[in-house]
Amino acid sequence: MRRTFRYPAMYNQSTVTITEALKIIQGAPADRPSFFVTLACGFTPLHVQTFLAARLQQALPDRKVVVTTGLFGNLAGTVEGIKDPAIDGLAIVLEWPDLDARLDFRSAGAWGSNAAADVVATVKARLDGLLVALSKVPPGVRVGISLPSLPLPPLFHTPGWLASEYDLLLGSEVLNFAAQVAQSGRGAVLNPQRALETSPSSLSFDFKSYLHAGLPYTTTYADQVSSQLALALLPPSPKKGIISDLDDTLWSGIVGEVGPENVTWDIASHNQLHGLYQKLLASLAGSGTLIGIASKNDPGVVSQAFARQDLLLRSESVFPVEVHWNAKSGSVSRILETWNIAADSVIFVDDSPMELAEVAAAHPGIECVLFPKNDIGAGLAMLRRLRDLCGKERVSADDALRLESIRRASAFREQATDGAAPESFLAQAEATLTFDFGSADKPRVLELVNKTNQFNLNGRRFTDAEWRRLASQPEAIVVAVSYEDKFGPLGTIGVVAGAIDGKCLAVESWVMSCRAFARRIEHQTLKMLFENTGVDEVRFDFLATAKNGPLQDFIAAIIGDRPTTEFRVSRDQFDRSCPALYHKVREMRRVEIDG
Repeated sequence: MRRTFRYPAMYNQSTVTITEALKIIQGAPADRPSFFVTLACGFTPLHVQTFLAARLQQALPDRKVVVTTGLFGNLAGTVEGIKDPAIDGLAIVLEWPDLDARLDFRSAGAWGSNAAADVVATVKARLDGLLVALSKVPPGVRVGISLPSLPLPPLFHTPGWLASEYDLLLGSEVLNFAAQVAQSGRGAVLNPQRALETSPSSLSFDFKSYLHAGLPYTTTYADQVSSQLALALLPPSPKKGIISDLDDTLWSGIVGEVGPENVTWDIASHNQLHGLYQKLLASLAGSGTLIGIASKNDPGVVSQAFARQDLLLRSESVFPVEVHWNAKSGSVSRILETWNIAADSVIFVDDSPMELAEVAAAHPGIECVLFPKNDIGAGLAMLRRLRDLCGKERVSADDALRLESIRRASAFREQATDGAAPESFLAQAEATLTFDFGSADKPRVLELVNKTNQFNLNGRRFTDAEWRRLASQPEAIVVAVSYEDKFGPLGTIGVVAGAIDGKCLAVESWVMSCRAFARRIEHQTLKMLFENTGVDEVRFDFLATAKNGPLQDFIAAIIGDRPTTEFRVSRDQFDRSCPALYHKVREMRRVEIDG
C-alpha cells in the first residue's frame, strides 16, 4: 500500500476542547498507514498527548496518528531511547524540573542561596547532555522542541520583581541550548514569545492541578503548545509568492492624484505601516518569495514612484508588474502564468475588500489578505500572518536564485518563440545539466518533491523519515538535477528517486520545477538514468493528479498515450522517441561532493 502524506496548509489555530480533541482522534482512519510520534515530557503528559495527537490528526486526515510517551519524569531518557528510524517525529516539552529537580514545585529539594550556583551548573550539564542525545536521533526523525515556560519557584534571594543573576544565567543557558539546536538543524524550536503572547503565564500555569495531579498546563495552554509542536513536526509548505496592490497598500495615497513624490510610507507622515510592509516584502523577496504587482494605475506614474530612492522595496525585487486599468483578476492570471504556479500557492494583498472578492472569485484557493490601512492595531497581525505564510526555516542558495530564474525563464520563452526555430534556439542555449547522486539529505531536494505539482509522477509527499527510508533502501538512487544556460542558472530544478531491481529501475518519485519546462531536461534525465544504471527498462509508480498534466503529456509522447496507472518504458522505446539533446552533462558522486 502506498504511504501518502498530504502536506498540510496552515492549521486551524482556534482552541479545541479535550472532548473535541478526543473526537478527532477517534475519527482517525483505522485502515490507513500510521504516523508515529514520540512525546518526551517529564510531567504527566495526558493533556499534551491528547491535544498533540488531535492537532497532528487534523493535518493528516489520511493517516492514523499514534503518539506514545516515554517514562514519567525521564525526558532525557526518552530522547536517548529514540533509535528507530521508523518514528516520524519527536516532540519535546522541556520544563525546568527536567533540568534540575530543585526547580520543581513538587520536589522536596532544598532552596536557598547555597544551592543557586549548583542549580545553574546542573542545568547546563543537563542541557549539554540533551544536545548529545539529540545528535544521536536518527536523521529522518523530525524534532520539535518547546522550551521551559513554567514560572521558576522562589528559589533565589531576590524579590520577584527583580531578575537575579541566577535567573538570568538559567535563561541564558536555555537560549544557548536552543540556538545550538536551531543552528545544527537537529530540531525546530518553538518561539517562546509567541506562546506567551497567546497564553500568558497567568493563563498557562495551573498550580493546583500541578500539585495534585502533575498537570502543570491549563487545557488552553496545553492545546496551544501542542498546536505549535504540530506545526514544528509538520511545517506547512510556504507560499511561493505575494501579489500586491500599490495605492494605500504599498504606500499611502493615490499616486495618480497626489503624484509620485507625495505618496508616503514613513513615520513622520504617520504611515509607517506601509513602510514596514515594504520592508517585509523586501525581506521575503531576499529569501525566495516572489513579489508581483497588480494595480489599477497609470504605468508612467508608477514607474516614477518606483524610481524614488527612498522606496524600501526596490524595483529589481519585483516581477512582473501589471499596471493598467483592467480587472485585477486578469493581472493576477498573467502573473500566475509568468510564475507558472497555482493560485493556492500565492497571497493577494489589497486595501479594497471589493478587489479581494473579485480576485478570490476568479482564482479559488488564493489567499486574500486585507491591508488594514485604517486599523493600525491590525497591522502587526497582518505582517505576522504574511511572515507565517511565507516563512522558511532555512534559506538555500536556490531560494536566492528564484526571482532571477523567473526573469530568465520569461526571457527564454520570449526568445524561443520570437521568430527563432525551437531546435536552433535549444542548440544555441549553451545548457549544462548537473546530476547530483549525493543529494538525498539536502533540504532543497525534499522541499522540491513536496511542493511540485505539474511535473510530478504521482503527487506523493514524504515526511523526513519516509524520505530517509526511501533513500536508504537497497540499490536506492536519488538524483538532484541542476540547470544553467547562457541566460543564467536555475539552480536545483529536478529530483528522481527510486531503486534498481535487476535490469529494471523502479522510480517512486520524479519531479521537475515548472521553471525548467521546454528545455528537454526531462528527456536528458531519462537518458541519464538508462545510461547510468544500465537497466533495460524503467518502471514508474504513476498516479494521475489534477495538476500533473505536463508530466502526462511528456509520457504520452514516449509511449503513445497518457498513462492511467503504473507503466514501464524500455530503453529502445525511449531511444526511438527521444528528440535531439544539446545539453552538456555533468555527474556528481558522493566522493566528489565530500572532496
